Amino acid sequence: MSLKAWLGVDKIQKFGKIVKELGGVKAVLKKRYLMDVTRVGTLVGSDKFGNKYYENNEYFVPRNRWVEFPEKVWLDYDASQVPPEWHSWLHHITDDAPSVKPPPTQNWVLDHKENTSIDADKKYIPYSTTRTKVQGWQPGQKPQFD
Repeated sequence: MSLKAWLGVDKIQKFGKIVKELGGVKAVLKKRYLMDVTRVGTLVGSDKFGNKYYENNEYFVPRNRWVEFPEKVWLDYDASQVPPEWHSWLHHITDDAPSVKPPPTQNWVLDHKENTSIDADKKYIPYSTTRTKVQGWQPGQKPQFD
């Protein structure tokens, strides 16, 4: 073990390199807030939703590929915002990124959409014709007993 590694100087140098690559301390803090990690890597590609996909093989294999969501979603991101072709690349199902080797397209496959059940105006609510078993009490009304 070298003196540099024993004193932790190599870690400080690596952190300095990350700060420089990301564009300063403010950018590092923002990325840390949004992602809980501070990583730098090679941009592999992006998708139609604005997600950017990165790879850095200095990290161990399950953690060497990641996605950064666009500014517009801020902290409201979830896994349904990643298209299937990029999901398979992120999880090491395929070695080639969709930007390098696009998957074959079939005319019967629907276009990928993110899950919109969080948005109240886009949420699916089934219509029911049956009366509910429990009626909520409304102020000013007498209770109804059947």
